[in-house]
Amino acid sequence: MNVAEQIDNLQLEIDKKRQEIRPDNYSMSIGELISLYEQHEIEIHPEFQRFFRWNEYQKTRLIESIILGFPIPPIFVSQREDGVWDVVDGLQRLSTIYEFIGILKDENGEKLKPLELKGTKYLPSFAGKMWEDSEHLEGSRIGLTPPQRLLIKRAKININILQKESDPSAKYELFQRLNTGGSIANPQEVRSCIIVSLNPSLYKWMKKLSDDDNFQSCIAFNDKLLDEQYDLEILSRFLVLRSIEISDLKGLGDVDSFFTDRMVKIAEDSQYNRDEEEQAFQTTFTLLNKSNGGESFRKYDSSKQKFCGAFLLAPFETIALGIAYNYTKYTDMEISDLKNKIASLWSNTEYTSSFGRGKDASTRLPKLIPFGRQFFA
Repeated sequence: MNVAEQIDNLQLEIDKKRQEIRPDNYSMSIGELISLYEQHEIEIHPEFQRFFRWNEYQKTRLIESIILGFPIPPIFVSQREDGVWDVVDGLQRLSTIYEFIGILKDENGEKLKPLELKGTKYLPSFAGKMWEDSEHLEGSRIGLTPPQRLLIKRAKININILQKESDPSAKYELFQRLNTGGSIANPQEVRSCIIVSLNPSLYKWMKKLSDDDNFQSCIAFNDKLLDEQYDLEILSRFLVLRSIEISDLKGLGDVDSFFTDRMVKIAEDSQYNRDEEEQAFQTTFTLLNKSNGGESFRKYDSSKQKFCGAFLLAPFETIALGIAYNYTKYTDMEISDLKNKIASLWSNTEYTSSFGRGKDASTRLPKLIPFGRQFFA
């Protein structure tokens, strides 16, 4: 292919993708955004709240910025077929405003307690202030004055809109790009938000699986890893890789994007068989918990004849997914046989040479997944 052809191909790709994305933007007052929320014309997905970590001081800083006239970063929304706006980026800003006003609802539709402000460097008298005063709220809190409330309601925020005619995948691509490395800490939290907005029942099902006692015992994560949703990260890998075609593992590229794309496909697949996946999951981790428990995915030290160290991804990808692929054959297996089989894995050079320093997931998975399926067949 000559240089001219390469340039033409690039321009065709640019033109095609730009046609699939229909953006629009304009300024909107906070008062208008409040009305949209009260009339159910903007969806902020209260389930997302668990993925964001703004504290009371950060929330206060936002209200302070609004009332002092500092510019607020734009809000990104996607317009659905029914005309409702889905918030793609800016959920924490909008949630903070709605919480301060006293209208924010949780995922059960219950109103949350209104936000009480903290004192700041520029506005120390913010301390203890709420939107409304004691005439409207219990206690003796002093609220903002009517002119102060008007300052907030008349403040403008730029809204960037992906029109409903845009390629549906553009919404999730935008969400990923805006949130990765931003207010959300890691790729799994971005992935969870995408799954919630695409298929809330799938997310609830995944949460139920991740809370399974056998699964939790086998991975044995500390509170920090659980808080960062690493258990859901591991579960996502299980669901994506359990029955994947080996040819699909070649040339993975960015692994986080690969797992996100695959989970989006699962979320959009109306034929996805949750019952079968749950059966494979339950069988796998019930057996592993009975045989190895929290040592299931640790390194086996043959000199000490025991498992040691912390959770490792490579054994999980080999052992859990090898058993899960063959789960119908494991219903009558002796627990001691499985424990011995897992220990013997660590003396197999084909296995141990497939991971380690300098070998990331894109090179590891194409080797370990087929190896595990054969080893545990």
